[in-house]
Amino acid sequence: MTGVRVRDDESFERALRRFNKFCEKSGVLSDYKKHQHYEKPSETKKRKMAAARRKARRTRFFEKR
Repeated sequence: MTGVRVRDDESFERALRRFNKFCEKSGVLSDYKKHQHYEKPSETKKRKMAAARRKARRTRFFEKR
């Protein structure tokens, strides 16, 4: 369970921002979104291959410069 302790001189907004950053760094939100719906193994493979193609395209683009 993730959580942050609110310091004595800290506002609620600042503590909430710190909590959101902590959740983002630990990958809680991305994990939640990933498990929100069932994904078939073929869809997982397709998504990973598309990400690999995008990454390869980016590296080729930056190598030309």
